[in-house]
Amino acid sequence: MPPASAPGRLLAVLAAFDREHPALSLSDISRRAGLTLTTTHRLVGALTEWGALERDPGGVYHVGLRLWELAALAPRGPALRQIALPYLEDLYEATHENVQLAVRDGSEVVYTEWLSGRSAVGVRIQVGARWPLHATGVGLVLLAHGDSASQEAYCAGPLASFTPYTLTDAERLRRMLAEVRRTGVAVSSRQVTEDALSVAAPVRGPGGAVTAAVSVVVPQQDAQVAALIPAVRLAARGISRALGWQPAPDTADRTSE
Repeated sequence: MPPASAPGRLLAVLAAFDREHPALSLSDISRRAGLTLTTTHRLVGALTEWGALERDPGGVYHVGLRLWELAALAPRGPALRQIALPYLEDLYEATHENVQLAVRDGSEVVYTEWLSGRSAVGVRIQVGARWPLHATGVGLVLLAHGDSASQEAYCAGPLASFTPYTLTDAERLRRMLAEVRRTGVAVSSRQVTEDALSVAAPVRGPGGAVTAAVSVVVPQQDAQVAALIPAVRLAARGISRALGWQPAPDTADRTSE
């Protein structure tokens, strides 16, 4: 059913674009947005004039730079990435493996930065990608540090499976989240691909709330988890401090436990 309100129709036009459909014709937009061609033509014209969309010489539309300018103002997007990047680069230099930064959006994790190692394990992640919280290390961290009501609602819902090792049992997931809170890190093995393991740690904002998560992804076989944990914790703690977080005195030096 097509959106009834004017704002809903505008958002439907923008939502027609995604990672699999970055370039669309007017008829494509009309079909994917569920709108008539006449309505689509009018809305696309307004969005193009404002800069939210751009039209190439072949008549195909793309997301415009004006949206990128707005996205740059998001505190959990490019602004967070800019603060975190030096620490992510340090983590990459220490491991030469895939390094990731992510935030939570509802029941999904959204990747805001990704540094890829040249010979690192292949991952199905890129900036802007979304995955269910339970299937990734960063997602487990963010879910574990969410409020108890949202945790329970998530555990009670359907848990998508990507490999035979993906956490799809609610009770096992609850135990995993408790372990993440106890240890301060999440270790996710073979959940998205059977050859990868991730170690993730929480990034905290000024008030101490977990606002993001950082991880390193390595080949599952022969993964040196004990050696990776201090490096990931150090990167997460550095980003947290740069965001204004001040650890309690009794935890200030616990970066390698």
